Amino acid sequence: MGDTHLDRAVRLDRADRLAGYRDRFVIADPALVYLDGNSLGRLPVATRERLRAVVDTWGTELIGGWDRWIEVNRAAGDVLAGIVGAAAGEVILADSTSVNLYKLACAALAARPGRTVIVTDDDNFPTDRYVLAGIAADRGLTLRMVGTDPDRGIDPAAVTAALDGDVALLCLSHVSYRSGAVADLPALTAAAHEVGALVLWDLCHSAGAVPVGLTAAGADLAVGCTYKYLNGGPGAPAFLYVRADLQTVVRQPIWGWFGQSGQFAMGPSYDPLPDIRRFLVGTPPVLAAYAALEGARLTAEAGVEAIAAKGRALTGYAVDLVDAWLAPLGFRLASPRDPCRRGAHVTLHHPQAWQVCQALKAAGVIPDFRAPDRLRLGMAPLYTRFVDVHSGLSRLRDVVGAGAHEPYPSVPAGIT
Repeated sequence: MGDTHLDRAVRLDRADRLAGYRDRFVIADPALVYLDGNSLGRLPVATRERLRAVVDTWGTELIGGWDRWIEVNRAAGDVLAGIVGAAAGEVILADSTSVNLYKLACAALAARPGRTVIVTDDDNFPTDRYVLAGIAADRGLTLRMVGTDPDRGIDPAAVTAALDGDVALLCLSHVSYRSGAVADLPALTAAAHEVGALVLWDLCHSAGAVPVGLTAAGADLAVGCTYKYLNGGPGAPAFLYVRADLQTVVRQPIWGWFGQSGQFAMGPSYDPLPDIRRFLVGTPPVLAAYAALEGARLTAEAGVEAIAAKGRALTGYAVDLVDAWLAPLGFRLASPRDPCRRGAHVTLHHPQAWQVCQALKAAGVIPDFRAPDRLRLGMAPLYTRFVDVHSGLSRLRDVVGAGAHEPYPSVPAGIT
């Protein structure tokens, strides 16, 4: 069990090579402990300035601004490519994660004609499961669910056992939204390729938090959001990845004018662009796209390896405090203990987790709740300090130790 004294947190912050990045975010209330960057990242100062500049361009140049705005999806994609271990021209900013998942899943299925099975796991993020179930129902396919322990994460052996010659697509999350467990992306990609299936990865909880290594793993397809660890803002556009050699092999099902060759010729038939832009559909949300671009640039500047190293240290420190302070109060760690198998959030199980979540917010600490009975603590490395972790968990200890959570409603309601 590690040292739980505040001095340890202070020493760790002094040695933190990323400490200066905290000053590059808007922090309106320094007393608030924000442990929900795994749901919505903070606002970068540069983003606020960039949005003001884009709005001014709109005001002064009017439609002339499109000479620059039309490239924002691709520019953001190239920055994001470096973050997820892909090459320039393999990633593009577009639509929402759910829409991108639909596009790439349909494209993958069309590229594997005659195969009738989609494989995912029962702890995958709900929208992924819903989208895949809808596609399967619409096409008369089988959605094969692999059982996954919600704390330990995906079992590679169970996934491999579910793969056979009928499988067209394997779709999994790289980092579990519930526990933060990291899946073995290279091994599972190789297992799918062994039976001739394509793989679609959801990177929402890994992009900007842990190394992904799409190119090194030979990954086929991926999607991800930009509003968590990439700090793109609420509802920021998502991104998608298609390996370069697949871009002219798979064709997405939503044909739109931003994916069309000779876009402004307004031709009578659809002829997709020969590169990653063919996976665009309609007009991009320019302001939101620039916000996503600025957030991604900040992450790229800091470097994913450095971010991941700090994430392991932050979550490891949190686990030490959980063992010392919270386990005696009925909390159980619901994330992997191995730091290499853990993303940048720690999940705690408690039978009154929803009540605890509400009481903790009243105490000036922002976590979030996920069923069943789990409290998530997100420690975004670019702006979370070790003293924040110490303060947040000491307040959690005090709240539960005093029974301050007991009066709160026990049934979750609204946004959790």
